Amino acid sequence: MRDFWEKHADSKEQLLSWFQEANSAQWTNPSDVKREYPNASFLKDNRIVFNIKGNTYRLIVRVNFDYQMIWIRFIGTHAEYDKIDANKI
Repeated sequence: MRDFWEKHADSKEQLLSWFQEANSAQWTNPSDVKREYPNASFLKDNRIVFNIKGNTYRLIVRVNFDYQMIWIRFIGTHAEYDKIDANKI
């Protein structure tokens, strides 16, 4: 995340905020995430797309709800997001 916000300084505050919220969250299923992030998009294999900074940036994570683990799969601009397959990244 740090590498990304060093290139896109306007994303730093929101990425840090998301990280702190996700780090303390007790998400046990997608509904828990949706309550906190109504605009999050859910993909296959427990991947979730979060809009960062008014949808200027996209963050894709993979969540293991049983073990309360989150892996960041992608952070990029909306244009970069449009060039990837979010279900496979």
